[in-house]
Amino acid sequence: MSNTAGLVIPCKAAVSWEAGKPLVIQQVEVAPPQAMEVRVKIKYTSLCRTDLYFWEAKGQTPLFPRIFGHEAAGIIESVGEGVSDLQVGDHVLPVFTGECGDCAHCKSEESNMCDLLRINTDRGFMLSDGKSRFSINGNPINHFLGTSTFSEYTVVHSGCLAKVNPLAPLDKICVLSCGISTGLGATLNVAKPKKGSSVAIFGLGAVGLAAAEGARIAGASRIIGIDRNPSRFDEAKKFGVTEFVNPKEHNRPVQQVIAEMTNGGVDRSVECTGNINAMVSAFECVHDGWGVAVLVGVPNKDAVFMTKPINLLNERTLKGTFFGNYKPRTDLPSIVDMYMNKKLELDKFITHHLSFSEINKAFEYMVKGEGLRCIISMED
Repeated sequence: MSNTAGLVIPCKAAVSWEAGKPLVIQQVEVAPPQAMEVRVKIKYTSLCRTDLYFWEAKGQTPLFPRIFGHEAAGIIESVGEGVSDLQVGDHVLPVFTGECGDCAHCKSEESNMCDLLRINTDRGFMLSDGKSRFSINGNPINHFLGTSTFSEYTVVHSGCLAKVNPLAPLDKICVLSCGISTGLGATLNVAKPKKGSSVAIFGLGAVGLAAAEGARIAGASRIIGIDRNPSRFDEAKKFGVTEFVNPKEHNRPVQQVIAEMTNGGVDRSVECTGNINAMVSAFECVHDGWGVAVLVGVPNKDAVFMTKPINLLNERTLKGTFFGNYKPRTDLPSIVDMYMNKKLELDKFITHHLSFSEINKAFEYMVKGEGLRCIISMED
């Protein structure tokens, strides 16, 4: 065991005290892990749009003070009672969703939506006792997505940690904890394009480009990127995108434009914006008879998907996906291996590097739409 096992660890964390206000780097106390929990020393963390969304507190119940962060990589410092498959020194990726291994979803080969550890954006405490492991002067600080990686140390349920190859560079693979794996898996696990096929990607942010990367790996011959921001097109070429469509440049529905470009429609489409109109376009642009559309983006909870039933009867398939259908503990190690074997290219997703003291700059980059992923070193 480490020499800090069982002790409260004082460390630096970036605490969000108020919606939309700069994070404050200050000392917090991190309690030891309880039953089925693990304390992790975070080495690198990244910023995902989900962090930004809840930091801005738009469209959901605010929960402050809070320690955000859920894309990260670290090393286990200590383990709690009952944890048998992880040990001190293991390299891990904390994940916003989990894999308990016991529920019906975990036992099913067709699902990754664990009953126990499924994402819960409103919970600011640990499952075992309903308490926070973070505090300042005895006052609890809320957790975020069960990970809270904007802290030098964090406590995570063991089912939300993927043990990975210790030779993999943590400053690269940390981006696999959320968005990149989501887009990649949406293509490889759900859309499953065949070699030589055509794929349309709606939205060329980090998730959409990861979906394009999946299409490139699968051997798609045509990868059509659809985005309203033309400045994203040059970047997308690095991810295998071969053609571009800007809906603003056409006076008819973009699905009609794509159908005309592809002699009836693409073989597969992946929607990564959460915009309901883009979702409908993604479905209606796939070819009848065999076309498959996959929805990744998260729409407004009151949005309604509307299409003509004949589009389904003409043998188009509509699917949804959560975290790219990857089971976190089972599947993430193999994605890391894809990177180590040079099959998956991660470096091109990383556009900025910052020290922990500069974390607010990462939020500024994302608000301005600059870059894809910003890697924050916790030790700089």
